[in-house]
Amino acid sequence: MNDRIEKKNINMELIKSLREKSSASIMDCKRALEEAEGDFEKAINILKLKGISIALKKASRETKEGAIGAYIHTGDKLGVMVEVNCETDFVARNEQFKELINDIAMQIAASDPKFIDNSCIPADLLEKVKQNFIKEISELLLTIMIC
Repeated sequence: MNDRIEKKNINMELIKSLREKSSASIMDCKRALEEAEGDFEKAINILKLKGISIALKKASRETKEGAIGAYIHTGDKLGVMVEVNCETDFVARNEQFKELINDIAMQIAASDPKFIDNSCIPADLLEKVKQNFIKEISELLLTIMIC
């Protein structure tokens, strides 16, 4: 009986809408909607949790490939060089990956960087930033779990 209710509330349009909003696979969207009993917002939160879980599993993977990109700001007074690593050379050669590297370099230039690399950051400042990040992630996870 419960299966009938779930399938009745979930149509292809709802699955397509969730896929467009989340970029998850069609089957993941369908499963999330079934688990959420057709509740669109709840399904989004289910997909977010799944995404976090997948990201945590992949975090320990070794990245042996990648690319280096550079951005020189107009006037040649500011330059940024960035290395972005990935798991495969296939990804490293992808145009979207190259655009990502360029975008990251431009963002770094625009953010008025104070340090060249991690070794230059004072330990107390680094710890403060880490604690703020942990707090933000914890609040996000609590919000997702409550919904």
